[in-house]
Amino acid sequence: METVAPFPYRDPSELLRRARLRPTRQRLALARLLFAGGPRHVTAESLFAEAQTANVRLSLATVYNTLHQFTEAGLLREVVVDSSCTYFDTNVSEHHHFFHEDQGVLTDIDGEEVNIHALPAAPEGTKISRVDVIIRLSGQK
Repeated sequence: METVAPFPYRDPSELLRRARLRPTRQRLALARLLFAGGPRHVTAESLFAEAQTANVRLSLATVYNTLHQFTEAGLLREVVVDSSCTYFDTNVSEHHHFFHEDQGVLTDIDGEEVNIHALPAAPEGTKISRVDVIIRLSGQK
């Protein structure tokens, strides 16, 4: 799958067409919210709230479905912090994250700043497609 870099921001209908997604009203509205302001991390719930504030009428299920469609198309990267918390990252380049536990916020770490010297061999018949590092931070010193 070819990754379609959404930045710098371009026309959302062109962005969706290049990702081979039909530019429906809901997809266009969510693409505008996601990609207009530069790289960011959102949850489905935070994007739904943003859409409500912008008077975009859609359901939370539509937001979830669209985020997963954008992820499959290479427009977003899914970052699973734990079983109850998933973020969607508009920066699809190879990089890692700090997770600020007290605030529930992700911030990027450049991929070059994390060095992994050895990985276990992948089980037979599989290959490692990506390594995600999430460094958890707390307010405690």
